[in-house]
Amino acid sequence: MTLHAVAAVDLGATSGRVMIGRIGDDRLDLELVSRFPNGPVEREDGLHWDFEALYAHVVEGLAEAVRREPGIESIGIDSWAVDYGLLRDGELLAEPFHYRDDRTTRGVAEVHALAPFAELYQRNGLQFLPFNTLYQYRVDARLAEADTALLIPDLIAFLLTGSAVAERTNASTTGLLGVADGEWDTALADRLGTPTSILPPLVDPGTTIGTLRPDLVARIGKELPVIAVGSHDTASAVVAAPLSTPHSAYISCGTWGLVGVELAEPVLTDAAREANFTHELGVDGRFRFLHNVTGLWLLSETVRAWEAEDGAGIDLPELLAAASAVSDEVPVFDADDPTLSAPGDMPARIAALLGEAAPSERPAFARSIIESIADAFARAVRSAAELSGRGLDSIHLVGGGSLNRLLCQATADRTGLPVLAGPVEATALGNVLIQARTLGAAPATLAELRALVAVTHTPARFDPRA
Repeated sequence: MTLHAVAAVDLGATSGRVMIGRIGDDRLDLELVSRFPNGPVEREDGLHWDFEALYAHVVEGLAEAVRREPGIESIGIDSWAVDYGLLRDGELLAEPFHYRDDRTTRGVAEVHALAPFAELYQRNGLQFLPFNTLYQYRVDARLAEADTALLIPDLIAFLLTGSAVAERTNASTTGLLGVADGEWDTALADRLGTPTSILPPLVDPGTTIGTLRPDLVARIGKELPVIAVGSHDTASAVVAAPLSTPHSAYISCGTWGLVGVELAEPVLTDAAREANFTHELGVDGRFRFLHNVTGLWLLSETVRAWEAEDGAGIDLPELLAAASAVSDEVPVFDADDPTLSAPGDMPARIAALLGEAAPSERPAFARSIIESIADAFARAVRSAAELSGRGLDSIHLVGGGSLNRLLCQATADRTGLPVLAGPVEATALGNVLIQARTLGAAPATLAELRALVAVTHTPARFDPRA
């Protein structure tokens, strides 16, 4: 097989990167081109994303990617879910809001007054998250001015190509996509006061969205197509999770931990709704039946608070090594407690949950955070098995959390299942694989794509300890 190269734009809630993916016979690798910070910025009207800076970083990264690898054949974009930009006549009306902005609280109450959550679950299959897009739309004062609403990866694709579409895996996180048919639920949108005219045409992963606008061809250095991938970053990550058996669970772990199984049909039971399990669409029409667990954001926010307190940086590997060496049992708190959802002084809020049991030393405190995340993972894994009726024999933990050996071992211990850790860059690899498949440069089925990942990125195994 000829070696092919593509550019993957992978945007997370704390950082973004542009990578070159190369794929050929038993070869699948990534080259980091650029990494840049991303995060909430406080404006007069609330928390936003600095989208202008984000987009500039993307264009600069793509130009550098083409400079390094002139053979690049396409571009794919994935990002976090639910957040969006509003357009009128092709112009962005305002910076996109950040999903942690507290305006969504009012949106939840107003939406549920019009459509109770039990009904919403039957229509869209989504777990309750207060920042899902339909709640944000309900309280967005500028919605009536817009002619188009685009989720973040679709918005960037529009700015690159001029083509406004909604990639289906990410559209499924809005709450306005029907779980039964994968189409916009216009009746629900009408009831909630969301203009159906702002909902763009839906496309599936593997669709060519368009080619770079002429001015960007000059800046980036090559005329390239932009291909829709699993633009919800978890959808791309699950593509590259080398699920070893049909009874494997997955955890895509970074800022969030997305814990679940891949299904062919939804499980729209009362029990699944009460357990807050979601049905986000995956590539090739699969359902990502999963639960959102607050992930390593708890640790990163804690470290950020300690660094502000010290006025100096903290060596994270050193902290985790010290946490691993803690021999005494540490207390566990509910990682999904709603008091932990906003930025700011995470150590104090965790300590409030732990009360007098809160460790006074930082290594033990960090260990308590890791064990609490692992405990939440274990509860979600057990629920996924019970609700889906699927026995589980292993867990594939992918993403940045796969580098955290303490977390991987704690997850194995608390679930009683082996944890296969890696690849770290699962999201970018999934992005690359769907582009390559579209170009005819990768196998056709998900099983074959995952087999290629398994061959080229051998996972680390963590067996549960007695």
